[in-house]
Amino acid sequence: QVQLVESGGGLVQAGGSLRLSCAASGSIFRVNDMGWYRQAPGKQRELVAVITRGGSTDYADSVKGRFAISRDNTKNTVYLLMNSLKPEDTAVYYCNAKILASAAVRFYDYWGQGTQVTVSS
Repeated sequence: QVQLVESGGGLVQAGGSLRLSCAASGSIFRVNDMGWYRQAPGKQRELVAVITRGGSTDYADSVKGRFAISRDNTKNTVYLLMNSLKPEDTAVYYCNAKILASAAVRFYDYWGQGTQVTVSS
């Protein structure tokens, strides 16, 4: 069974930094795109950043220049370094990965349990 486990959320003051991690584990054959989404209270879940297996990245306009996504393919792990945090970055952050499990015939989307990030002003 495949699962994504996130870590690294917490409370930080505006202007501070946090680093999120998400590790995929289980019977995995291949991991393609990995990304981070977030959902603030009363709002829809939105894409924050995505990284392909080859390392190409894309970011939401609201985080460009402040956040950096990276991955370690040997560990099936994706990271999100968040700098210059703002109160509006407060949300639950979810890890997402497109994974081909060992017993599967196609890729499926997997989600982490979510980690709370709170930025105080």
